[in-house]
Amino acid sequence: MSETVGSPPLTAALGSPRGLVARARARLVASPLARALAVPVLLFALTLAARVFAFHHSVIDTDEGLYLLQAREWLRGGWPYVAVWDMHPVGAPALFAVALVLFGKSVMTIRLLGAICVAVTAWLTYRTVRQLQGPRVVGLAAAVLYIGQSVVLGGLASNTEILFAPFVSGAIYLGVRAAVRADVAPRWRDLAVMGVLMGCALTIKPVVAPMGCLAFVLMTLPAWWSGALPWRRALGMAAAYAALCVLPTVLFGLAYAARGQFQFFLYGSFLAPLAYAGGAVSATQAWDRVVYALTDLMFPLLLGLVAVAGLRRRSLNHPAALLVVVALLWFITAAIAVAGPGMWFNHYFVILMAPLSILAAMGAWKLAWKLRPALALPAFVGLVGAVAIHAWAIDTMPRLERGWDVPDPPRQVAEIIRQQIRRGEPIFIANYHPAVYVMSGAGVPSRFAFPGHLTCEWDRVTGVDADAEVNRILAGRPRIIVVDRGYWRTMRRRVRVNLGTTLRRSYVKVAEVQEIGGMVEIWRRL
Repeated sequence: MSETVGSPPLTAALGSPRGLVARARARLVASPLARALAVPVLLFALTLAARVFAFHHSVIDTDEGLYLLQAREWLRGGWPYVAVWDMHPVGAPALFAVALVLFGKSVMTIRLLGAICVAVTAWLTYRTVRQLQGPRVVGLAAAVLYIGQSVVLGGLASNTEILFAPFVSGAIYLGVRAAVRADVAPRWRDLAVMGVLMGCALTIKPVVAPMGCLAFVLMTLPAWWSGALPWRRALGMAAAYAALCVLPTVLFGLAYAARGQFQFFLYGSFLAPLAYAGGAVSATQAWDRVVYALTDLMFPLLLGLVAVAGLRRRSLNHPAALLVVVALLWFITAAIAVAGPGMWFNHYFVILMAPLSILAAMGAWKLAWKLRPALALPAFVGLVGAVAIHAWAIDTMPRLERGWDVPDPPRQVAEIIRQQIRRGEPIFIANYHPAVYVMSGAGVPSRFAFPGHLTCEWDRVTGVDADAEVNRILAGRPRIIVVDRGYWRTMRRRVRVNLGTTLRRSYVKVAEVQEIGGMVEIWRRL
């Protein structure tokens, strides 16, 4: 279409390109939906960028492979503990199963699940800061710091600490929202949502209990102190909250009881974890693991100390001080959750990262404002960006050095097995990743599919004779046996002897795959 003589120019009728862009931007900013989605979408994009290597590796942590295997069997009708045993609650495989239904039956689905959980937790961290009248830029900084830190100390895997974080953060947010309205009694609706959130978190890992207590205290104590919440109603809320926290676990128990399998649920959810907790690591091991974790978290911890050091009793009514106090209480209860099991594994410290991110953001804000006002914001953004990128680089740089196109050993092993078996045929993975069962399409020879429970050191928590179970599997002569020679010595001596004899007499090695610790051998029955 061309312009005609006597008509106004086309740019005059429609507006200049710069004007069009300005009006479009103004309409976008004015849109309530756009404003509501801007931060969550930004945080999700940053999360995907930070966790890109999670989508490159089929196995990051062995535990998540067990949850994946449990989820696969659950979708086929075999419930956790019965089809595939574990000593954790059923919440993690339940979330995995939902993700597999929604996003497809792929290992990458659980990576997407982890990214969603991190992005939601980051957004709730931002909302918590804003609820306590923290500046928007500090809320965004806390969210970015959480995203950056979420990849260190095993956080790149979709492990329990990543999975329950959104539920805990949601409960803390609701508690904070009620706390800032201390002159009004908490609403039962908010209490119900908070109880269900913590109940879901408890079905993933019971260590969240201290943070659940903190969420309830935040919701009720300020209102009780101000006189807005009568003590009788407070007691009623406490009883209702406790009931809601245990409700999801009770419902799972009733579902198992209806199937006549309650004994499996009772032992796997409660008795086995108690046996596991009885084997806490030595003080020397605990110290080594704590020092390692604190080294990775050194810079956010230093910034957090700056924030805490600025607290003064006379300034506790100031919103900034209140934000630091709430984050500090959250950090302390998270530290109790880390220490509770007595194992001090790296991924336990991921529990600290949401409150630590708030403390670090406040510390950076305090340092930045020590400068001239004109330099405060650039200095703040630069400091937060440097700390977040440093945390991200701790995990990412070694992966970049190995190269993007480096072979993925678990996938290679799974592909070799897939060519050797009929789909669904049981194999025996003696001391390698249980995720290979899923990737190869193989069946499990026993409900004790996790090597740590069957062939390695944690056999005592299963409640069965693990050596007899291994001998039963070997007597069944599975078509394929997988052995990781790099971790051969991690298996119990009796298992090594019996397995070695079986391989020499009845199996032939058909392939080897190079792993970090040594060769992974695939043996086929003669």
